[in-house]
Amino acid sequence: MKHHSLSFKWLLLIFLTHSTLLTATHSLTIPRMSPIPEWETTLHNHPAINTEEVKTFYFKQVLDHFNYRPESYTTFQQRYLINFKYWGGANSSAPIFAYFGAESPIDNSPNGVGFLTDNAASFNALLVYIEHRYYGKSVPFGSREEALKNASTIGYFNSAQALADYASILKHVKKTLHAKNSPVIVIGGSYGGMLASWFRLKYPHLAIGALASSAPILYFDKITPQNGYYSTVTRDYREASETCYETVLKSWSEIRRIASQPNGLVTLSQRFNTCHTLNQSYELIDYLRSTYVYAAQYNQPPRYPVSMICGGIDGESLGSDILSKIYAGIVALRGNSTCKVNGPTNVSETTVGWRWQTCSEMVIPIGIGNDTMFEPIPFNLTRYAEGCKEQYGVSPRPHWVTTYYGGHNIKLVLRRLGSNIIFSNGLRDPYSIGGVLDNISDSIVAVHTVNGSHCLDLLRANQSDPGWLVEQRKKEVKIIKRWITQYYADLDALKDKPKFQSK
Repeated sequence: MKHHSLSFKWLLLIFLTHSTLLTATHSLTIPRMSPIPEWETTLHNHPAINTEEVKTFYFKQVLDHFNYRPESYTTFQQRYLINFKYWGGANSSAPIFAYFGAESPIDNSPNGVGFLTDNAASFNALLVYIEHRYYGKSVPFGSREEALKNASTIGYFNSAQALADYASILKHVKKTLHAKNSPVIVIGGSYGGMLASWFRLKYPHLAIGALASSAPILYFDKITPQNGYYSTVTRDYREASETCYETVLKSWSEIRRIASQPNGLVTLSQRFNTCHTLNQSYELIDYLRSTYVYAAQYNQPPRYPVSMICGGIDGESLGSDILSKIYAGIVALRGNSTCKVNGPTNVSETTVGWRWQTCSEMVIPIGIGNDTMFEPIPFNLTRYAEGCKEQYGVSPRPHWVTTYYGGHNIKLVLRRLGSNIIFSNGLRDPYSIGGVLDNISDSIVAVHTVNGSHCLDLLRANQSDPGWLVEQRKKEVKIIKRWITQYYADLDALKDKPKFQSK
C-alpha cells in the first residue's frame, strides 16, 4: 500500500500551501472549536498551572482500542492532570469532575476553564483534566513528527479512540484512588462538548452525566443548513449595528474594485497596513472574514468584540469612505501598533491537528449562502474531499459521525435512550445553530442564553459577569447536583437491598 509521507515540517508547509489554494478557489476551512479563543490572546491572560494544586500524571495508553493486531498493542504516554484540593475523598464517595481536552494541549485548562474550580468546593469534587491524543504531550509513536508521518500513523487520531482513552484513564483513576463509588460528571466545550455528550451515550457505566457546552453535534450530514454558521454571524453584526452590517456588506466589492486597478494591491496594502504587499485581494478578504467570524464566536463580556468592531466602523475615526471605516473597525479590535493581514503565520499543533480531524471525520459542512454579509461561498463536498485526499492520501467520511454517534431524529432517538446530559449554548455563537436548543427529555436538557457566546459558561466567573450568565451557570449546577443526589439515593437503595440467594 502506498503511503503519503507527511513529516511534520512538510505537513506544516503543505498546510500553508493548501490553505492558499483553498482561498484562491474560494473554499472555506472549518472554524476551529475551543472554549478559549486562540485568535486573540488578550481576551484571556491566564496564569501558569498552579503545580501546588494541580498534579501531572501519565497513563500508559494503548494505541488502538478496537483491533487485536500486534501493532494495536503499542502504547504511548497520555497526560492527565488532577486537582485534589477540593475532593472529599473516596470514603465519602465524593464526585469526580472530568474535563475532556479537545484540539489543543491541556496545559491551560485548569486556569482557563474555570467552571470546574469555581464549583468544586460546593461538590467536594476531584478535578481531572485529560489530554486528547495527538495533542500536547500525549503523542503516540515517540514524537509529533513520527505521529504525523503518514496516513497509517495519523489514522489512530480520531474521536472514538479518544473516548476510549478517556474511559481507560477514568477507570484507572478510580481504581488507583479506591473511588469505586464516586460518581463521574464529564465536562467539555465545543469539540470537547461533543465528546462529553457522546461519552455519556457510549459509556453510561462510567459517567452519570455530561455537561456539553457549545457542542454542535447536529452540524453534520445536512442536519443543519450549511449557511447557518455565517447567517448567525451576520445576525450578530446586524443586531449590533445596521450601519455596521451595511458597511461590511458593501466592502467586498469595494476591495475587489480597488484591487483591479493599476497598483490596486499596493493601495490596499497601504490602506490596511499589511505586513507584506498583498499578492491577491483574497488575502485581505479572508483576513477580514476570519476576524469578523471569530469576534462573533467569542463575543464575550466585558469587551464584546463585535461591538468593538462596529464601534470602530460606525465611528469613522479614520475617514468616512468604506475602506477607512473597515480599517477603523480592525484597529478598534486589534489596535494600531502592529501590521495586519499577512504577518508571520502561527501554525500551531492545533491548526495541524484540527485540519486532519476535519479532513477525516469532523466534516462540518459550513458554507456561505446569499443571505449573509459575506460573499457567497457554498460548501462543496467534492472539492473539499479532493483537497483532503491530496493532502493526506485519504478521503473524508462525511456520514461517519451520524452513523457512529447519531444525530438524525435526535429527539425521537434520545427521548428513550439517553439521560443526564446538559447541552448549553449561547445563541450569539455561530456554532449554536448546530447545537441542541430544545429539551429532549426531562434529563436531556437544553440551557441557552440569548446573548451568550462560545463556551462562555465554562469560563471562570467574574464579578462583571452579566446576570443572565450567572443564572445560566446556577441552573447547570443545580441540574448536576440533582443527578448526583439521585445517584447517591440509588447507591444507598442497592446497598440496603438483600442480595439474591439461590436455593
